[in-house]
Amino acid sequence: MTAIVEAAGLTKRFGKVTAVDDVSFSLEQGGIHGLLGRNGAGKTTLMQLLTGQDFATRGDVKIFGEHPVENARAVGRTCFIKESQVYPDDFQGKHVLKIAPRFFPHWDEDLAQHLVEAFGAPMDRKIKKLSRGQRSAIGVIVGIASRAELTFLDEPYAGLDAVARRRFYDLLLEDYAEHPRTIVLSTHLIDEAAALLQRVLVIDNGRIVINADAEELRGSATTLVGKASDVEAFAAHREVLDRSAIGGIASVTIAGLSADEKRAAAQAGLETIPVSLQELIVRRTGGTLTEEVSA
Repeated sequence: MTAIVEAAGLTKRFGKVTAVDDVSFSLEQGGIHGLLGRNGAGKTTLMQLLTGQDFATRGDVKIFGEHPVENARAVGRTCFIKESQVYPDDFQGKHVLKIAPRFFPHWDEDLAQHLVEAFGAPMDRKIKKLSRGQRSAIGVIVGIASRAELTFLDEPYAGLDAVARRRFYDLLLEDYAEHPRTIVLSTHLIDEAAALLQRVLVIDNGRIVINADAEELRGSATTLVGKASDVEAFAAHREVLDRSAIGGIASVTIAGLSADEKRAAAQAGLETIPVSLQELIVRRTGGTLTEEVSA
């Protein structure tokens, strides 16, 4: 496979604040990749560096084998949609769709109109007067209908309600299946998007702390519950991500248990509980299970 995104020692500082800290990774062409992390972890800054919208303090980044900064050829093959998308004051939804084909050579107008109907997006009102959800709908319409070879979606769907978000996931997956491309999806609603993701990058305090196949990651941790002494005995000398106890009952989350080890835990009278992708990321980054974990 061909690496479509490459970052090497990528660093971005704003004064004394290091937003992206010595980040190195690559993404192969094709697939839906998740870029996950807590508030202020560096997700948006990293996407801006990858799309040539900001200069790195140090390090190197390439998309399609080329540096993206001031490179119309490379950037012209990408689409970057973010929640805070800015439009001219007098722009209406229909104006966004009218100019989109100038920027996206693979733009599909029929798909765009289908998405307008699916999301009920108002096309004849000024964008600055739309609700957050309506602005989000316009963003995801452009992100999907662009069919850009490399698409970055930085939580543009955050303003959508649960029903509309589910519609977004379904429509994105449906169009991706028919027109494969490379999509990088940033979200704090990890469990909602987990089924879409083929690879997961987790950024914490500006550093990449997880870079793994999503399927492997989903089965990489297990929570054991039982009598405290039995739980602690089983957890000894293993990688414990989290532990808690109430009275004589204890719970531990352990990384890397094999199928045989899980069977042994069950035979020892311990309850084994799979850990969701969101729970695992929370444990790895020391967060808490709230929607703010990865905003």
